[in-house]
Amino acid sequence: VLHVSNQTFNSSWPDLPECFQLSVLSWVQCIYLWAVSPIYIFCLKKNKKGYIMMSLLNRFKTAFGFLLWIVCWTDLFYTLHEGNQPPIYYVTPLVLGMTMLLATFLIQFERLRGVQSSGVLFIFWLLCLLCATVPFRSKILQGEVTDKLRFTTFYFYFSMVVCEFILCCFNEKPPLFSNVVTDPNPCPEATAGFLSRITFWWFTSMAVKGYKMPLEAKDLWSLNKRDSSKVMVPRLLNEWEKEEAKAKLRYVKLKRGEGESSPEEVEVLLSSKKVAHQPSFLRALVKAFGPYFLIGSGYKLLQDIITFVNPQLLKMLILFIKAKDVPNWWGYTLACLMFFTALLQTLILHHQFQYCFVTGMNVRTAVIGAIYRKALVITNAAKRSSTVGEIVNLMSVDAQRFMDLTTFLNMLWSAPLQIMLALYFLWQILGPSVLAGVAVMIMLIPFNAFIAMKTRAYQVEQMQHKDARIKLMNEILNGIKVLKLYAWENSFKEKVLAIRQKELIVLRKTAYLGALSTMAWTSAPFLVALTTFAVYVTVDEKNILDAETAFVSISLFNILRFPLNMLPQVISSLVQASVSLKRVQNFLSHDELDPDSVNRNNTVTEFAVTVVNGKFTWGKDDAPVLHNINVMVPQGSLLAVVGHVGCGKSSLISALLGDMEKVEGEVSVRVGIPLVDGTIPLFYVRYRYRYHKFGYLQRVSLARALYSDADVYLLDDPLSAVDAHVSKHIFDNLIGPEGALKGKTRILVTHGISFLPQVDNIMVMVDGRVSEMGSYQDLLKQNGAFAEFLRNYIIEDDELFPDDALSNHTDMVDSEPMINEAKRSFIRQMSIMSSDGENPRSRSVRRHGCSQRKHSETQDKKKPREMEKLIQAETAETGQVKGKVYLEYVKAVGILLSVVICFLYGCQSAASIGTNIWLSEWTNDAVTNSTMENVQMRVGVYAALGFAQGALLLINCLLCRAYSMLQAAKLTHRNLLQGVLRAPQGFFESTPTGRLLNRFSKDVDAIDSQIPDNIDIWMRTFWYTLNVLLICCALTPMFLIVIAPLMVFYWWVQRFYVATSRQLKRLESVSRSPIYSHFSETITGCSVIRAYGRHSAFVLMSDIKVDENQKSYYPGIVSNRWLGVRIEFIGNCIVLFAGLFAVTGKDSLSPGLVGLSVSYALQVTMSLNWMVRMTSELENNIVAVERVKEYSETKTEAPWEVEDKKPPPEWPMQGNVEFNDYSVRYREGLDLVLKDITLKVKGGEKIGIVGRTGAGKSSMTLCLFRLLEAAGGEITIDNVKISEIGLHDLRSKLTIIPQVRLALHLTSDTHHQCWSKGGENLSVGQRQLVCLARALLRKTRILILDEATAAIDLETDDLIQSTIRTQFEDCTVFTIAHRLNTIMDYTRVLVLDKGRIAEFDTPTNLISKRGIFYGMAKDAGLAQ
Repeated sequence: VLHVSNQTFNSSWPDLPECFQLSVLSWVQCIYLWAVSPIYIFCLKKNKKGYIMMSLLNRFKTAFGFLLWIVCWTDLFYTLHEGNQPPIYYVTPLVLGMTMLLATFLIQFERLRGVQSSGVLFIFWLLCLLCATVPFRSKILQGEVTDKLRFTTFYFYFSMVVCEFILCCFNEKPPLFSNVVTDPNPCPEATAGFLSRITFWWFTSMAVKGYKMPLEAKDLWSLNKRDSSKVMVPRLLNEWEKEEAKAKLRYVKLKRGEGESSPEEVEVLLSSKKVAHQPSFLRALVKAFGPYFLIGSGYKLLQDIITFVNPQLLKMLILFIKAKDVPNWWGYTLACLMFFTALLQTLILHHQFQYCFVTGMNVRTAVIGAIYRKALVITNAAKRSSTVGEIVNLMSVDAQRFMDLTTFLNMLWSAPLQIMLALYFLWQILGPSVLAGVAVMIMLIPFNAFIAMKTRAYQVEQMQHKDARIKLMNEILNGIKVLKLYAWENSFKEKVLAIRQKELIVLRKTAYLGALSTMAWTSAPFLVALTTFAVYVTVDEKNILDAETAFVSISLFNILRFPLNMLPQVISSLVQASVSLKRVQNFLSHDELDPDSVNRNNTVTEFAVTVVNGKFTWGKDDAPVLHNINVMVPQGSLLAVVGHVGCGKSSLISALLGDMEKVEGEVSVRVGIPLVDGTIPLFYVRYRYRYHKFGYLQRVSLARALYSDADVYLLDDPLSAVDAHVSKHIFDNLIGPEGALKGKTRILVTHGISFLPQVDNIMVMVDGRVSEMGSYQDLLKQNGAFAEFLRNYIIEDDELFPDDALSNHTDMVDSEPMINEAKRSFIRQMSIMSSDGENPRSRSVRRHGCSQRKHSETQDKKKPREMEKLIQAETAETGQVKGKVYLEYVKAVGILLSVVICFLYGCQSAASIGTNIWLSEWTNDAVTNSTMENVQMRVGVYAALGFAQGALLLINCLLCRAYSMLQAAKLTHRNLLQGVLRAPQGFFESTPTGRLLNRFSKDVDAIDSQIPDNIDIWMRTFWYTLNVLLICCALTPMFLIVIAPLMVFYWWVQRFYVATSRQLKRLESVSRSPIYSHFSETITGCSVIRAYGRHSAFVLMSDIKVDENQKSYYPGIVSNRWLGVRIEFIGNCIVLFAGLFAVTGKDSLSPGLVGLSVSYALQVTMSLNWMVRMTSELENNIVAVERVKEYSETKTEAPWEVEDKKPPPEWPMQGNVEFNDYSVRYREGLDLVLKDITLKVKGGEKIGIVGRTGAGKSSMTLCLFRLLEAAGGEITIDNVKISEIGLHDLRSKLTIIPQVRLALHLTSDTHHQCWSKGGENLSVGQRQLVCLARALLRKTRILILDEATAAIDLETDDLIQSTIRTQFEDCTVFTIAHRLNTIMDYTRVLVLDKGRIAEFDTPTNLISKRGIFYGMAKDAGLAQ
């Protein structure tokens, strides 16, 4: 034994004994393969991926496998031939040979099951190679050869194992017929080899692509089939349905226990809301995703155990440095072991993350899919309890919470495990003194928890201020025109800045807390070490703080930090997720519509729709809405349903569709019912406010119904939103007896009386019952409810139909035999009748819209091309952020201050190094046996250095976060606000409000809180990393040689990652919003979807959108893993070289310094990783500075005040207004809107301005206020040229009562700047009166009235007019009039036509001239 130990451990050329080589080293790989094979074969049997053709690679692998078996058994037969050898010579070749046969079998079995690259066999051949390397070296060292045959067979064996290992690194072709072959852009993961998989090498192609040019959606790989909605959603729903079935069973058993009940009763009980036994959504989730997640948990367990190997190796390395007579290969082995342990830990950790993140992603996919499917079928009663917003929140917020939780769920068991292991090892080193350090850690937990609670409270407060500020900004931007007209920009700027100030105060408080928290988190390890070591050396004189005690303890304390910090976060995240779980569970447990309430297989009778004794309600607990409904609609007939508002017409349609709860009775409908209802057709919900008028949408809906070619058509008041001409046209050509749908069964809900004589039957509804039914003539004779209905509606009906609208348009559809031709013709006609929803009275001039259409087309052609787009697309920055953006931010912070901050970060870092260098000096006392004399001094200086580090950090955080960066935030916001308020009116017309608000909310938020955070963490990690490298270099200058290539590699990886991940994040956020918008549209229009039977098509659309989003999310996850593995590899290399150089410089280095450099190196991995992440985050967020700067520098309007041209305070005295050859255009490149206007108005005159729409009336008033600047000529008021004075000087001296279309929260006190919160609830007339009151308070000499086109009652109108006559008697008044009677007593009337003055004289003279004004007055009934 002694000889063996000397040969192995104490020799400078160690070797293992032959017995050990033949037994242990030969059996390791055999035991591994036989242990793994049964499980592996079972897995392969379950998952067949296809069949791979026999390739050259496969043939070689198999051939080498057979040769290895032959070689092993050659040894066996040789031994048998020799005889009397030890048993090991028989057993080993036998076992090895059988193992080689098993490996060969696996090679073929994998091929038949479609495995392209095998991890099991890769590890097997690697083990074979490693175990064979030792005897290979021994045989070289032996020199002379005694046993020639075994010598030869071994070299054969070794060379073939090397070949097998090399071949194993290559991939087979994809299996036949796999989707990799058919997919245009497959994810390379599916075909990646084992090595490529464990190092995430397969992602490199995307990283390179993203670095070369910004990624686009088309560059993304297809989603793996197993992650798609198609696979994930059914998996969850199957488990959920099982849970529902179990819950029903439990409930039934419970009721049976209480007393026997009939099946009907059970059904009623089940449907009642009080189901105490809800199915468990958690159990469904666990069953669906648990198994996959458990693989990740297995990796996590492994990683936790490996984490504690390195501190033990560090201990051994320090002991090795201390011992002087140990051969050097020990040290090199330890250094290499540290490297391999760290490398293994890296790979295992990132695979654990990969499994957890993918599980999270799958959970999100499945939850969104389940909620979407449920939302399509829930009852109306259930809909009432969950609003659209709430359901969208379930999808966005709650599904996201599940996803966030799964990534850290393992910490729930892993954190306590790590804490227990760390404490166990620490106890072994330090004994009970450890409790002092643990006490400090535990005391810090409530401190951190308190800070977290306060921070959360401040965040809520900050959000309230932010919401108030954004709300105010929204109102300012919506009412910017009025703001400019009244010259109120400054007062509103002050209001915004006042709210902003409150917001900044809260941000400052948050920054104070953040500084404390950062200090606690950074100083924690030092405080723990200080208390522990101080207690350790003072408790017992025998306790000596030597290097291995100190540095191994520190590396264990560092391990403790992470779980202690993570645990509270995981628990709070768990609480949030449990709330989400309950919400989703409640939603999925809602009642569903009964698909069998309407019998759709009615093919026997001649009636297309039959309802017998129908009684319907909207919710099971509600009172019935429809009673005793009996309807039979013959095949191919047209039934009109009429009645007063709220009598149940639309409810009847819903009942026929199956959207209502059927209480009793029978309903049967022929298959296929398109619904055209008065609600907005689903597909256009998105655009309803902005682009299309309501009538247009209804016509789209009708066209869609026509194309669906069904048997029964339910039309819910489709003619309500179109004007008389169009409704007539639609009825004649589509719905009526001669329309495209003749021969189909049509049920038409309508208020249009003129169509009733043409329908087959009329059904009159009163209070949810059918009161009468029959033909038009029959019902008139009965003189019942129908006759009364007619009397009520006939008055408005007369007005609705001007003579020309009643001409029948059937001639447009020549009775073609083919229905499709009729459809096409109808659609064509529909597009011609494009004058949607205009006031019918204004249309008596023209028969059709054709001539008008041609005219507008020619107009369009004239427009210059480049001016066509008013609203320019928002520019999205791509590529790397420019250096000047960072410079902008540094300028905002202050250049000197920025330098000071950087310097302070450096100082704090230096103090941190100082403490550790001092610690290494202290541990060296143990070597010189001078420990006792210096204890007090050592502890004192150590404490002083540590506290200095904490103090510097605190000062720095306060200076950086609470002062300088808040100043920058304040400045950038102020400049943005100033820039936007000074922008000319045209800027607001070409920039959407949403885009501006986004700058004020999201971008300002990034500058407020995210950028300071990123910079703080980045600076700390940067200095930390720099220190580690400096220490390593100072101790072993050789290190400098290694640093250069490592840093180049680091920079290279980081550039690739940042470019790619930035673009992936952008793509992910762009593809996220369609999921939610499509979802809210679906909920709004789910009855239409059901009516058209498009349920599955919409589910598919939703799934595709979710998959599109996950397509960019998945590479995002992998990019983090790819980065992690590469960056941590650099960290592991630093550990390796720190160890190796420590061994080479063993003689000149003290154990303390070696401990210092290696324990530092073990920590550097984390900081390198953070540094890249923060670089990426900072690049994403610093863009906000650029975006805010863009709008801070918009082109401004003229100055608000011009000092040397200020008019006298009492100006204008008379109120004379003069236009000289005045022309104006809205924007560069557009035509003039006013051309060569010349006129003089004396003070006190009342001028009415009239003209057709677009004649330039409003433009004229805008010119007086210089919202539009002159293109030629000038305006003079009391001999002052208005173009020369400041805008505020001008605007504050004029008063306008504008057209109030918005609920502006601007009302007036003596300073005309107070905000009332009641803007929305004022009627149009009341708002007009508020404006009038404001005008009275301003008391200026010139008043402009832009009369509201909205309907004001005549009483209010008279009140306004009389006030103007009395209160503004001596003022110059300009009124843009739409009602001529208001200006008939004015001094003069100005008639504009196409931007020029057509007539300008007194009203009486103009009427006698019989020109344009006379025509207008005649139309209004004011002239004969």
